Amino acid sequence: MSIEIDQEYRPREDEPFMNERQREYFRHKLLQWKEDILREAKETLQHLQDENQNHPDIADRASSETDRAIELRARDRQRKLIAKIDSALERIDDGSYGYCEETGEPISLKRLEARPIATLSIEAQERHERRERVYRDD
Repeated sequence: MSIEIDQEYRPREDEPFMNERQREYFRHKLLQWKEDILREAKETLQHLQDENQNHPDIADRASSETDRAIELRARDRQRKLIAKIDSALERIDDGSYGYCEETGEPISLKRLEARPIATLSIEAQERHERRERVYRDD
């Protein structure tokens, strides 16, 4: 069952966490984000196809190749982001969305607003990053 999305609605701390309205709000936010990424990817692909010309000047060719490499790296990052968005949508469906993978505690609404694909609470994320730094420094 899907409820109508009120464009003015914002999840609030004083309502039950991850109630149906909040889940639909985040589902809509994630789907919109995914749609935007896919549209940008399509535009990039079109741009790369249009740009696929042989530049007689070596500097122009090098510049074009650099731009192309940057675009392709950005697209690869966005491909990974789409996988994270899909995973978040699956968590909405199975009821685990909005809860920290490590502690099971609710992830703050502010964090989910800023990063709707978050899987860790801020505290768990900070612990994770500290551990990464320790291992990286070894």
